[in-house]
Amino acid sequence: MRFYSKQHKHYCGVDLHAKTMYVCIIDKEAKIVKQKNIKSNPAAFLKAIDKCRDDIVVSAECMFTWYWLADLCAEENIPFILGHALYMKAIHGGKAKNDRIDAYKIAYLLRGGNIPMAYVYPPEMRATRDLMRRRNHLVRKRGELLAHIQNTNHQYNLPPLVKKIRYKGNQEGLIEHFGDECVQKSMETNLSLIDHYGALLSKLEY
Repeated sequence: MRFYSKQHKHYCGVDLHAKTMYVCIIDKEAKIVKQKNIKSNPAAFLKAIDKCRDDIVVSAECMFTWYWLADLCAEENIPFILGHALYMKAIHGGKAKNDRIDAYKIAYLLRGGNIPMAYVYPPEMRATRDLMRRRNHLVRKRGELLAHIQNTNHQYNLPPLVKKIRYKGNQEGLIEHFGDECVQKSMETNLSLIDHYGALLSKLEY
């Protein structure tokens, strides 16, 4: 794990949400220069840091909303450090938590060289990565459905399903394998969803 250790005049910690962001700026002596809850948009952020722009570094935790802030900092030639969410939680996780405290902790860790750095994906790669993540999500969901069929078979202590049911050709007679009507409907639902996920995955794998 790499940590950001460069020294600056000001350190800006951002607790970033979809609609709002809490900004905390401290100086090299760790004194709070500014704390403010603002709207999550470029104009509001640039206005908040305007008086500290001469030598500032910005950091936010790696959550789903960081793309625009990273791009804005790049456009404005402001160093931006993306903090690794899991390792940051291990370093500064505590019982007392709110936006103000979180923003200050990020700024404080940044000043002390203790921000574990996550990779800032370049804009041209993000959509592909997000699509791959979505594909993985669908694969997991499909796997859960297949596992549910096997678990239900064990639950009712029925004869083993010898063939691999992930293949459509091996699903013939599967519903009738279960005697109870409600269980059959459950299995029918599983198979329908498995087919649907399979079709979606085929479209993604181009």
